[in-house]
Amino acid sequence: MTTTTDGLIEAVTREVLAALRGAGDAACPGGDCGGACAARCPDDVRGVVANGAGRISYSGDGAEVPHDLARYIDHTLLRPDAAAGDLDRLCDEAREFGFAAVCVNPTWVRRCAQRLRGTTVRVASVVGFPFGASTPEVKAMEARRAIRDGAREIDMVINIGALRSGDHDLVRRDIERVSDACHEAGALNKVIIETAYLTDEEKVIASHLAGVAKADFVKTSTGFGPGGATVHDVLLMRETVGPKLGVKAAGGIRSAEDVRDMIAAGATRIGASAGVQILTAGTTAAGEGRS
Repeated sequence: MTTTTDGLIEAVTREVLAALRGAGDAACPGGDCGGACAARCPDDVRGVVANGAGRISYSGDGAEVPHDLARYIDHTLLRPDAAAGDLDRLCDEAREFGFAAVCVNPTWVRRCAQRLRGTTVRVASVVGFPFGASTPEVKAMEARRAIRDGAREIDMVINIGALRSGDHDLVRRDIERVSDACHEAGALNKVIIETAYLTDEEKVIASHLAGVAKADFVKTSTGFGPGGATVHDVLLMRETVGPKLGVKAAGGIRSAEDVRDMIAAGATRIGASAGVQILTAGTTAAGEGRS
């Protein structure tokens, strides 16, 4: 990379460390949530939404989240052993609770799109999932097929090995091909950088390249890697992409405190599978899938 990029990495790292030191200073009448607690401070979360948050979704221990926030939840099922009935139930729950989207593997996109026809619930799908090792041409073709089947959002995994090898041009082209496939059909491209495999410098470079390649979101994790989202990673990604791109935290988010921390750090969506439990204040269902 150029000296300019090296300077970007250094500047972003400084800003992130400063932000981490200052995190959590805000007070909250319902607890130390930093003004981002949907259950105890719904007006604050509505403010976050009003200021640009796209969606909020969550997998955790259940909380009394107001129903007007349901439209920001992505209801997710990417478990490899999920059967047709599981997907039908996912769609029915999304319709019942007014979730924004369902996120499913490509083979289920057409079924879900048909089941959700006539509703406002969108269908999201994954590309190059979960390893990111397909070629740019294959990823673009996979994205176009999912979109043709009814997907309106694509979560693609970058070529992690190319990034770690320093082949930044390949990473950029990889993202750009999928962005082009999405945008020509009016769909969104969310770029999963799989932070658990990367150094901070590589996370910054990946996020920067996603912006250059005209992605709409950067996303922390597949949920199937060695680790999931952290507040540090969300801050790093937000500082890198600025306010124009969305940031989605995903993987290992299981408690209300996790959700509050991620939103406060700059996440505009949180990948999840237990939206029903949030809205009904039930307990987390085991093994509902990961995003």
